[in-house]
Amino acid sequence: MSYLNRKTIEDIDIKGKQVLLRCDFNIPFDKNGNISDARRITESLKTINYLLNNKAKIVLCSHLGRPNGEFDEKFSLKPVADYFNKILNIKVKFSNDVIGENSKALASSLKESEIMMLENLRFHKEETENDVEFAKKLASFAEIFVNDAFGTAHRAHASTVGVTNFLPSVCGFLIVKEISVMMSVLENPRRPFVAVLGGAKVSDKIGVIENLLEKVDTLIVGGGMAYTFMNALGYSIGTSICESDKVTLAADIMACAKDKLVKFLIPVDNRVGTEYSPSTEFKTVQSDSIPEGWMGLDIGPKTEALFSDALKDAATVLWNGPMGVAEWEKFSNGTFAIVKAVAESGAFSIIGGGDSAAAVEKLGYVDKMSHVSTGGGASLALLEGKELPAVAALNVK
Repeated sequence: MSYLNRKTIEDIDIKGKQVLLRCDFNIPFDKNGNISDARRITESLKTINYLLNNKAKIVLCSHLGRPNGEFDEKFSLKPVADYFNKILNIKVKFSNDVIGENSKALASSLKESEIMMLENLRFHKEETENDVEFAKKLASFAEIFVNDAFGTAHRAHASTVGVTNFLPSVCGFLIVKEISVMMSVLENPRRPFVAVLGGAKVSDKIGVIENLLEKVDTLIVGGGMAYTFMNALGYSIGTSICESDKVTLAADIMACAKDKLVKFLIPVDNRVGTEYSPSTEFKTVQSDSIPEGWMGLDIGPKTEALFSDALKDAATVLWNGPMGVAEWEKFSNGTFAIVKAVAESGAFSIIGGGDSAAAVEKLGYVDKMSHVSTGGGASLALLEGKELPAVAALNVK
């Protein structure tokens, strides 16, 4: 499905209008309660500044974490409002409720070029249930709905889909950028086109793999799901993660890649440990002979070289998913090796959000990538060819 025919913020008159702006401020915090990665906030600024410059009155809304439909102080969006006020020097009035008296009063008193922010949408279970009445109350705060929350585009929630039944609805600049970049690569990539997939389970990425086999020249598989492919080849994989019900599928995928002349790479060596722990004893072994009682937790140095060599001459690179347990120092080498290889390839590079984006951020390589997505789940849905309900619900040009 093409989403490039959806109306954007530039296709509608928003001068002086009251706008409900859905952003994705579902961001990480450090142990001291400070924002540790503000990229999703800064990526929203183009749309926010456009609205401010057009004297719009902005009602900002987002979710944060999974509070399960109940108020939970640790998931409050107040720190995000404070970030706007202190770091970005943009005055944001914060409402301590979502559809209560405080939010109603603030919304009714908003003046041109002013911003208010609602408390965490997911403090109400009606948000994730796409409840009609909840959506109607949210919509009552505005005259126009602008969705710029790409990270939730694959979710049909009240604030992403429900409100579109009550307001003229368009997308902001971030959603336009995310979809334009992803669709251009899927529909007309520069070649060679190399995709790198990681993560724990084959089952999470079956659709993505099958869709990409129709488009790529090389497909690299690492992370936990690689061990299901090794098992399909008859390798000894010790206690490594393996989806036994997907072994036949893994064999079929490798056969399909061969038929389509797609180069299909899996690890040739691995860093293995005796237990799933950051402090486990570890060593490096070949992929076809992981000892009993040992589990693969990262790709090994020979695999880093193999994968990096495959990326060296790529013209387009798409990467989604870590090569190992990258949050543990002993098992982060493989993921960081991929970050460096992609950055040094000179290819048009798309990093598909989530753990891959976090690794790029940690190494300070964001500026060396062509596009780092703000939405892991939404990116995967696009890669799989699935519909994004929150974008499909927007007005057509």
